[in-house]
Amino acid sequence: MVNEQKQTVAITTLGCKINQFESAAMAETLGKEGFSVVPFGGSADIYVINTCTVTSKTDAESRRLIRRASRQNPAAKIVVTGCYAQVAFDELQDMPGVNLILGNSEKRGIAAMLRNLGDDRQVLVSDIALEQSAQGTRLESFAEHTRAFLQVQNGCDAFCSYCIVPYARGRSRSVSREEALAGIRSFAQRGFKEVVLTGIHLGAYGLDLTPSLSLLDLLVAAEKERLVERIRIGSVEPTEVSDALIAFLAQSAAICPHLHIPLQSGHDQVLTAMNRNYTTAGFRTVMEKLATALPSVCIGTDIITGFPGETEEQFQEGYRFLQSLPLAYFHVFPFSPRAGTPAAAMDGHVHSSIVKERAKALRKLSEEKKKAYYQSFVGKELQVLVQTREDNGLLKGLSRNYIPVLLEGNDSLLKTEQWVRISGVEREKVTGEVIASP
Repeated sequence: MVNEQKQTVAITTLGCKINQFESAAMAETLGKEGFSVVPFGGSADIYVINTCTVTSKTDAESRRLIRRASRQNPAAKIVVTGCYAQVAFDELQDMPGVNLILGNSEKRGIAAMLRNLGDDRQVLVSDIALEQSAQGTRLESFAEHTRAFLQVQNGCDAFCSYCIVPYARGRSRSVSREEALAGIRSFAQRGFKEVVLTGIHLGAYGLDLTPSLSLLDLLVAAEKERLVERIRIGSVEPTEVSDALIAFLAQSAAICPHLHIPLQSGHDQVLTAMNRNYTTAGFRTVMEKLATALPSVCIGTDIITGFPGETEEQFQEGYRFLQSLPLAYFHVFPFSPRAGTPAAAMDGHVHSSIVKERAKALRKLSEEKKKAYYQSFVGKELQVLVQTREDNGLLKGLSRNYIPVLLEGNDSLLKTEQWVRISGVEREKVTGEVIASP
């Protein structure tokens, strides 16, 4: 009997780490269900575009990818899912070649839907605001097989004035502590050395559970059980970095000293317009407490520049504020209006050329901050998880405080954590030498 040829599926992803994570989970599920997952750049029977809708530019990029898929194989079926599909499925219905539109909840059942995919156009998008619980998603395979990502929270209740995410992802929802711990335990049993906890609003983890919990409760439980060598936490809001969390991080043997804490603006008036519920003074206090309690801590942040009404004086004040903080890096986002958010309708939109100049200046400052942070560790010893061998023959690993390190060594070092003495920094390349564990 001749085996039926597997259908080929190509997946491409826009947007955040959660979307990347969910695409990887879809690919893994489809592989187990008898599909052949192939690169998006070639021909496939089915194309899946997992979209983002943070700005109008990402919406346009999603539409471009749909047209590209249609050109690559005019006979292919095209499936669109993700946040753009969730909030603007009516726009996608009018696009030629789109066969199936799935909301963020519906993407979990993608394998069965692709198996029954016909020629008629279908729209399966439920009201995500009605979602009351989160479903944990685990991945069994990663390219490096050293670091794994575990989604423990979804959705957001913050409603920042520039953000569409609460409408695309729904209310904040958490997986149970038992399910989260089981996910970490499962990764550790399969040889992963680091688990990264992720969520749309990770700092809100557990608040919706009964009885309510906190992210700190989850971290304490994971530490107590010694589930895995390293746990890294994703982005948390400044108001969620409590004194208790800082004290725990300072004595933890498993939680990595690395936090990403979004600032968004270094000026209080702009923060108010953004509907961010903290001040620059409060943000500084959190930074200084962290830097005092954890001298090696890596703190990253997000900055939106060119927000409607942001004056040159406000930008310069915010720039100086960033200069003064113990930050290791920041991600810079030029403001781009998203229809359906309050910020899109605000007066005082900044000219695109000015936004571009401000973003360039901030990125340069970030590069200076990162280089200074890296250089502060020259001659010091760090624990580095060795992940891959690069094309140049050197091994590459990641320190607990998020410094990528290049080093010499044989393959026996791969997938192990080693004590490394940092020997030099050239631009953003950090080199080190493996030493005996102290």
